[in-house]
Order: sequence, then C-alpha cells, then structure tokens
Amino acid sequence: MAEFTVNAQRFDPYKNFKFLVVWDGRVVAGVSKISPLKRTTEVVKHRNGGDASSPRKSPGRTEFEAVTLERGVTHDTEFDRWANKVWMVGAGRGSEVSLADFRKDIVIQVLNEAGQVAVSHKLYRAWISEYQIVGELDANANAVAIQSLKLECEGWERDYEVPEPEEPSYQQPA
Repeated sequence: MAEFTVNAQRFDPYKNFKFLVVWDGRVVAGVSKISPLKRTTEVVKHRNGGDASSPRKSPGRTEFEAVTLERGVTHDTEFDRWANKVWMVGAGRGSEVSLADFRKDIVIQVLNEAGQVAVSHKLYRAWISEYQIVGELDANANAVAIQSLKLECEGWERDYEVPEPEEPSYQQPA
C-alpha cells in the first residue's frame, strides 16, 4: 500500500513546521506552535460470572484534550477578541460570557513543503479556557514574547474532503 497515492515518488512524511489555523473563514496571524490533537477513550472492563478470570474490554467515554495555540505578541487582536467573549471584565453582572458566539469551529491545515494544504483537521465547538496575553518577560533573554490560548473542544476529525495535492516539479531552464 502506498503512503502517497498522487505523489508516488514521495517517501517522506509531512513536516511539522508548516501549518495554518483558520477560524471565522480567515487565517489567524502568526500561530507558531500547536499542541497535539489527542483523544482518549476509557476502557470499560466487564466479565460474566461464568467467564474465565480475564475480563472483556469495550470502549467507554471518549474525551478530547485541550489544544493550545501559541504565537508571538503582535498588534493582531484576534486572540483578545475571542478570549473576551468567554469573560469580559466589567461586562456586567451575569453577562460576562457572550453565550451566542463564544464557541468557534477551528480548522488546522498541515501544509507540504510547497505550501499546499496536505492534511486538514476540524475542531468542533472550541472555546477558550485559558488565555495568556503575554508570557514571561525577561530583560536578559533573547526571545520572542509569546501569547497563548488553551482551547477546549467537543471533538475533532480529519477532513477527508481535502485531497492529496499534486506536488510541483521544478525544471531547470535549458
């Protein structure tokens, strides 16, 4: 079985350093790191009284771990605007959460080296459970200031409608 059907000459898996995050139909600026997409299904053990001593196992509840997005601090306000929909200081008693639109569907696109969308995952009904507006500041460091969002979601799946892209071939001029 071929790992790549369209690009049969390709042997290397996709790299982890080219990706995009999309919400509200727009690419989110500057996301530089995404935590793993991970789900865990509990194991339900059971046995009948007449069975051998080893139990049978079946799937139970499935949980999706939170996903963290990190990026350098810029003037882009997308992180702030969404985080403020979950809780806004001074919004008034009982109205801190924007119930109508604090959840978003997110798309994470993995790109090949040519910048083509190779694999895409959809995260459903995500909302921000933790917002770090700026990371540690250190006058002696040589680093970028980082902000992060921790997203809770109700599930994710691969978008099987995204086909394997036909990778470009560059020919030297004669």
